[in-house]
Amino acid sequence: MNAAVPLGSTPRRPPPPELDEMTLVRAQRGDARARRALVERYQRPVFALLGRMLHGQRRDLIEDVAQDTFLRVFKALATYDRQGPARLSTWILTIASRRAIDELRRRPLAHAPIEDVPEVSSPTSADALAERQMLARLLREAIADLSPEHRAAFLLREYHEMTYEEIAEQLNLDLGTVKSRLSRARAALRRALAETYHDHR
Repeated sequence: MNAAVPLGSTPRRPPPPELDEMTLVRAQRGDARARRALVERYQRPVFALLGRMLHGQRRDLIEDVAQDTFLRVFKALATYDRQGPARLSTWILTIASRRAIDELRRRPLAHAPIEDVPEVSSPTSADALAERQMLARLLREAIADLSPEHRAAFLLREYHEMTYEEIAEQLNLDLGTVKSRLSRARAALRRALAETYHDHR
């Protein structure tokens, strides 16, 4: 296999729309129904990010971190600037990523069996499906081996499509640091995938 392993071959779906303005305003004022709507809209991307950030950790820990993320979101929601540059999804995912980084710094990462497999569209054969599943597993394991800071930058960029500028602003980094972390993360992933994939052939 060529060392330049593609890091994402599945076509990306367009992200769902942000929470509408009226519901957001009501949520900022403490309306319970509006806050439930906010959780329902953003819980899937939050769980997706935390599942990748905390790969190898127990499911109940990921759920606890997700719950704590939304508690922090609601605590700070009144300060969110609806006219500011950050999308609500960007703001919420940044809170989730910071919470995950804190968790990873507190405890060693314990690898666990991979249970979830990304969707695979129209596999041409059982062999093709098995290969896609193996590559997906190797990619998740390689991401889990990144440092928390590199992992956060990579996931926010590649899986949640934040711009370099958004990542820099939300993680309080300069643009050069973001670009450097992403470059190093991609290089490390390519090396890990090439080596591990070769070992599995």
